[in-house]
Amino acid sequence: MDITSIKELAKRMRLLSLTMAYKAGKNGAHLGGGLSLIEIMAVLYGGVLNINPETPINPERDIVLMGKGHGVLAYYTALYEAGFISKEDIDSFEKEGSLFIGHPVKDISKGIEYSSGSLGMALSVGVGMAISAKNRKSHRKIYVIMGDGECQEGSSWEACFLAAKYQLDNLVIFVDNNRIQSDGFSKDICGYDNLEEKFAAFGCEVKSINGHSVEALLNALEYHNYNKPNVIIANTIKGKGVSFMENNYKWHHSVLNKSQYETALAEVRSTYAGG
Repeated sequence: MDITSIKELAKRMRLLSLTMAYKAGKNGAHLGGGLSLIEIMAVLYGGVLNINPETPINPERDIVLMGKGHGVLAYYTALYEAGFISKEDIDSFEKEGSLFIGHPVKDISKGIEYSSGSLGMALSVGVGMAISAKNRKSHRKIYVIMGDGECQEGSSWEACFLAAKYQLDNLVIFVDNNRIQSDGFSKDICGYDNLEEKFAAFGCEVKSINGHSVEALLNALEYHNYNKPNVIIANTIKGKGVSFMENNYKWHHSVLNKSQYETALAEVRSTYAGG
């Protein structure tokens, strides 16, 4: 897999995410958590996933469930780059009557496997899909994208129990660990830490990596204990790539004005090679 191409893809996705958010106008967009996800989604859609927009209902396709439903800027731009959605779809983001709103709405023909918004449910759905795939001896993999704030939901841990019990090594859980949620820092809101230890205690194979490193993400996906669900704690920065958004919970969801938009584009263009 060409690492340079994935990094270029991530840059295009970051730039397009900013444009989508700016064009959304007064509706605003979930910028912070979208930008923290970019490299994760670029790695998956840049070559890891067994998917094909020409056969979106292939029963052997890999599945991505966006538990962190507000991460749509990274999700939609990845689907666009992978050929599942069109430029017209992207341009309709948050417009009246559009399918492409602030949380994904299931449409398998567009590569969207799951409607999300309420947090803590996607992992349960993913566990069910992974059990089904094992029972029919399918080689498909199920990828669940969660936020660290979502790990405060009890249903997520109940699902972990089952995933470990059934040795779901076809299940990959990404935690976008940007340490910030909608109204502040996660540690101040719920007070938890050591996600690695917690997932391990629930019977998962756990890796903690730099979630903005394409190389680290690829390595984490390659090496896996084949008796346990694979949890990848991707340590990320909320609003990654734009200095005034980074580690700032006010950019969880906000409106981007013209001056901010132009500054953000310039920073991304100057910071990231290629693209």
